[in-house]
Amino acid sequence: MIDQIEDYAKRLKLSWIRENYREIQAGSNEEYLLKLFEKEVQNREERKVNLLLSQAQLPKTGKSPFQWDHIQIPQGIDRTNILEGQFIQNKENLILYGGVGTGKTYLATLISLNAIHNFGIRIKFFTMASLVNSLIDANQKGNLSKLMKQIENLDLLVLDELGYIPLNKEGAELLFQVISMCYETKSIVITTNLQFGQWNHVFGDPILTEAVIDRLIHHSHLLLFTGESYRYKESISE
Repeated sequence: MIDQIEDYAKRLKLSWIRENYREIQAGSNEEYLLKLFEKEVQNREERKVNLLLSQAQLPKTGKSPFQWDHIQIPQGIDRTNILEGQFIQNKENLILYGGVGTGKTYLATLISLNAIHNFGIRIKFFTMASLVNSLIDANQKGNLSKLMKQIENLDLLVLDELGYIPLNKEGAELLFQVISMCYETKSIVITTNLQFGQWNHVFGDPILTEAVIDRLIHHSHLLLFTGESYRYKESISE
């Protein structure tokens, strides 16, 4: 009988029940079943979150609480909307603009963590350079459609560090394809230290730059990060 129970649980993909059903203590059949199903659901949700976190490849964050004092938030959005990911449900974009070390990547990561844990959102975090390199490599190897499909299946695409490295023509055009594909179908969070007027230094073509900005700023919110670099302040205090 035990073998049959474990076999049926395996065939039904009830992994936690198959391995742990003997440990449940209950006063009735109903309570026993309820506890079994609760544990199985909890186990599946934990595995789903861990898988989403693994796929997202988020950078590590510090343990200190996030500071909002130096961030200018526009009308139409607030802290709760940002942290709870309502803009993702609305397929809106966030552009986090400010100097180096002011917390842009930290906030983008925090948003992603909350979205995964609370809503099971599918997210992928790239630095701008790593995404462009992946796109170029996939294009040259004939695997571009596979990578584009993976991005298409996301709910949120996070692009970090726009402005640090200028793109060549192939990279800029491939990145434009990604942004066009995401337009009004999913959300993008971009962190950048460049004003829009300077983005041509990255894309190298004023017409392409204008097209990128046009798609990003439609249905978007611009958060302005002011103040000094956290890393600079920590080094001074130490």
